[in-house]
Amino acid sequence: MAPDFIGRIALKTIRILLAVAIAAAAGLAAFIYSGTYPMGADVPHTKFTHWLLETLREKSIARASRGIQVPELEDPELLLSGGADYNDMCAGCHLKPGVDESDFTIGLYPTPPNLAKHDGKDDHGDPQQRMRRQFWIVKHGIKASGMPAWGPTHDDQRIWAMVAFLQKLPELSPQQYQIITVRDEEDSGQHH
Repeated sequence: MAPDFIGRIALKTIRILLAVAIAAAAGLAAFIYSGTYPMGADVPHTKFTHWLLETLREKSIARASRGIQVPELEDPELLLSGGADYNDMCAGCHLKPGVDESDFTIGLYPTPPNLAKHDGKDDHGDPQQRMRRQFWIVKHGIKASGMPAWGPTHDDQRIWAMVAFLQKLPELSPQQYQIITVRDEEDSGQHH
């Protein structure tokens, strides 16, 4: 084969690939601007979209949380302060022992995980990785999910207290939860 012939084949292949890429980009733009994708929280994503978003979220959080150092979380004071914050800020979406749904869990899509139950779905690696992941999510939130970023209003120690509480939450009865999550009067100003 002559070099000129190979060059023409390569140039033709490049033109075809460029045309396919332009057509794909135009098709994607047409789809986006058509407004046909259902954005209501009452209509689930397609399987592909769900897979794409879940994979993107999980890989991003795993990468972003990798270097976080988990402090000692066995201090009972952490459990108490984290429990009060969880009750005030998280229980409406992530529930508490003895509660299986709320108006938020019914209306939000994706449905927030029930952190009061250990169903194995949130076992993302070893316990240290799970705690790094929880810290990162509480601090930074998750875009377009209803999960706020608490980092702008809560320091790391306060966020770690919530993570400490999350480690015990699935083991608590409704009565234990009620006792642990009561906020001391002197701490009530810290909340808002």
